[in-house]
Amino acid sequence: MSQAQASVSAPTPPFGGNAPLSGGMLWLAALALAVANFVAVLNLTIANVAVPNIAGSLGATTSQGTWVITSYAVGEAITVPLTGWLAARFGAVRVFVGSAIAFAVFSAICGLANSLGLLVVARIFQGFSGGPLMPLSQTLLMRIFPKDKAAAAIGLWSMTTLVAPVVGPILGGWLCDDYSWHWVFIINLPIALACAVFSWKLLKAYREAPVRNPIDVVGLVLLIVWVAALQLMLDEGKDLDWFASTKIVALAITALIGFAAFVIWEWYDEHPVVDLRVFRHRGFSASVLTISLAFAAFFGVSVLTPLWLQNFMGYTATQAGLATAWTGVTAFFVAPIVAQAASKADPRKLVFVGVVWMGGVTLWRAIATTDMGFWDISIPLLVMGFALPFFFIPTTGLALASVEEREMDSAAGLMNFLRTLSGAFATSVVTTAWSDGITRNHAELVGISDSDRSVRNMLDQSGMAPDAVNQALDYLITGQSVMLATNQLMWAIGIAFLVAASVIWLAPKPSRVIDPAAGGGH
Repeated sequence: MSQAQASVSAPTPPFGGNAPLSGGMLWLAALALAVANFVAVLNLTIANVAVPNIAGSLGATTSQGTWVITSYAVGEAITVPLTGWLAARFGAVRVFVGSAIAFAVFSAICGLANSLGLLVVARIFQGFSGGPLMPLSQTLLMRIFPKDKAAAAIGLWSMTTLVAPVVGPILGGWLCDDYSWHWVFIINLPIALACAVFSWKLLKAYREAPVRNPIDVVGLVLLIVWVAALQLMLDEGKDLDWFASTKIVALAITALIGFAAFVIWEWYDEHPVVDLRVFRHRGFSASVLTISLAFAAFFGVSVLTPLWLQNFMGYTATQAGLATAWTGVTAFFVAPIVAQAASKADPRKLVFVGVVWMGGVTLWRAIATTDMGFWDISIPLLVMGFALPFFFIPTTGLALASVEEREMDSAAGLMNFLRTLSGAFATSVVTTAWSDGITRNHAELVGISDSDRSVRNMLDQSGMAPDAVNQALDYLITGQSVMLATNQLMWAIGIAFLVAASVIWLAPKPSRVIDPAAGGGH
């Protein structure tokens, strides 16, 4: 959905004094930038419905297949905080074009991967490349548009950010069903290359003079170490029996020490890669905590739903994509109304209502059954879509209104970093809890199901062989075990939404209003 991104301060005058683009050239450049943002956001969701296909094709478990989702999110989370430094040192246009080319190359490698290991590594680098595309696409759009058309630039960027997650599951499902999962990644290649070529041809005359700021190498290394160690721990813990494994213990210690060292170093470094000092603002801290908790809950639901539909409800990837896409459809139409309201009403009230609404819909979904039809599943998701803009749009303005003007770019980058990271971690936690819940429920149901043997006797009398009877009973028990585990997780996620909604009241009422596009947009 909408992504709070780091932005880079525009030079004054824009593009070193060159005349701004106009007419057809302006809109062609805007289209290239917007489409690049579109494919970067698209790749957060396009692979969600493809996980079962990828796992089956590469001989991996479904839980291992979710690494395809988390690896991209973690790669993106690491590079987003670096975007400001990269753009200042090498120029926003150069970084944007270079990122688009790298994104295309690693997308092709993903599509050609013949093992899960290669695919996950390629997805990490695809995330590294995609990270700068989102903030820089907005920054450059704001620079090439005249001030009187700034609203059009914001609208164009926002539209691609909202539409991409809607299109992602549908496009991913269609490509998997009618072609193969490889095309989910290969389709990015021509699009990203076209964006790179047009952006360079139209914007190369407007390159800025680079600023030779020193890079915080120690902070960057510590960031990569603790994020990678924590993600590996979460991904592999379920397969290695968690802390009974020496490997998991080692990863946990590495993540803990790395995180502690990272926080200490970044707090005192003169040019930190992530400026943690913005957390001294209570409003920013409360907003980011709300964002992290609510986005983790939302992303967990978004990953769990297509897995459940495809693995146990008999849905194809396309059908699963169509069912889950309704959330984005309603969010797209409500977003402009919420954007207007966010500049007039207390944003804490809007966020609270939106996140409580999301929690309520998730609790509604916690009474699902295996007999549900397409619309029984889709309608709650459609209703949840109305709440998404109330969460995504005002939280950005509230967080940025709490920091000083000079800290906005750092604050926006850090906010997006934590939100993306929370989504990646939520994926690991939800898939682990779901798998464990299915196993636990199955064991309990085996002991209490058909205690009077009425079902078994009925199947025996129908002429089924003993082995076939056992298989039929196990199929029924497994289906109910999955449904119970899914509902139990929906209860937990619904409560997490309610906790996140309560946290927003820790933020003081903002004394000023920030445009949702400031500091990197919504």
